[in-house]
Amino acid sequence: MQPIIITGGPGAGKTTLLNALGNKGYLVFPEVSRTLIQQQATLTNGVLPWTNLPAFAELCLEMMAEQRRFAEKGTMPAFVDRAVPDICAYLTIGGEPVSQPYIDASSGYAKQVFFCAPHDMTYCQDEERPHSFAEAQAIHEQLISTYESLGYEVMAVPWGSIEERASWVLARISLKA
Repeated sequence: MQPIIITGGPGAGKTTLLNALGNKGYLVFPEVSRTLIQQQATLTNGVLPWTNLPAFAELCLEMMAEQRRFAEKGTMPAFVDRAVPDICAYLTIGGEPVSQPYIDASSGYAKQVFFCAPHDMTYCQDEERPHSFAEAQAIHEQLISTYESLGYEVMAVPWGSIEERASWVLARISLKA
């Protein structure tokens, strides 16, 4: 089964939404980039997106491809927190070329992609999210542009309680809330 992507700018509630879907019994995969940043930050010569974006993108590609392969083997819907097209968007933002392997690996997900937008009332920076709110909004817009250019249908998840957001997503893909 093709994994369903939950994405959007930093600090938009993606992880909280994924956790709510996981609590409902759906298979969910955590955000690869956040996990990698936490791991790489502990290493002396760790690869971080703000010091070596191309190398970091390669690490993300490997892990995201593995998530997709695992999700595709399942018989139940699986949700991923960000996906390979996000790498394409971040490379674009960083002024790096988006090579064919990234474009090729961007396929294989459900065509509807659920976007959570950053909100100034809830946005906060941390060690893995160093972007200002304005930067988070710009990233969000680039993500939308990238996904649309890759042929995905962008679905804007409305703000509301986490239960309302999870129910809205599930209703759009005709799953039990």
